[in-house]
Amino acid sequence: MAVGLALTGIVAWFAAASGLTLSIAKSPLYLLLIIAELGMVIYLSARVEKIKAATATALFIGYAALNGLTMSVIFLRYTGASIAGTFMITAGMFGAMAVYGMVTKRDLSGMGSFMFMGLIGIIIASVVNMFLGSSTLHLAISAVGVLVFVGLTAYDVQRIKTMGDQGIMTQGEETVQKGAILGALALYLDFINLFWMLLTFFGGGRD
Repeated sequence: MAVGLALTGIVAWFAAASGLTLSIAKSPLYLLLIIAELGMVIYLSARVEKIKAATATALFIGYAALNGLTMSVIFLRYTGASIAGTFMITAGMFGAMAVYGMVTKRDLSGMGSFMFMGLIGIIIASVVNMFLGSSTLHLAISAVGVLVFVGLTAYDVQRIKTMGDQGIMTQGEETVQKGAILGALALYLDFINLFWMLLTFFGGGRD
């Protein structure tokens, strides 16, 4: 997960600094890149048991790099200081919930199901707001999104811990690597989406 986040950050910064972001953002290529991202996540999640661990790793790294390219647009909208500040806030919240998910004795599976339903609601509301363009609805989606991804962070960490406790992560090197990639992808998505939601509140716009 850490490698994925670092790669995303490096690619995003380089794309913005080189002017590549501005070129992509003004062309249909940006939408194609987003579709490619979604395709990679869906393929990796659905086919991980049938592909090799090395392929799964390459897909995860490729997704992280591609996500860095699409996320680089934040440098066009927000100041560097506010992006860094939001990242630190995200890291703090993510870390706190990860620790909670690791140490709590409470079964979070019920909360995970509830948060997943909230995620579906966020996706639907976001699609609707693409046509409405409501700033109020955008704020509401972001607020709910923060709660959803904070909850999913704790749930995913506990789920990964449970897999380890049950010995699932010791069933051969190939299985271990695939399990690690899926775990890294889940936590990576939690972090990135939490960061996006928090940018709504803490991201300072450029003049």
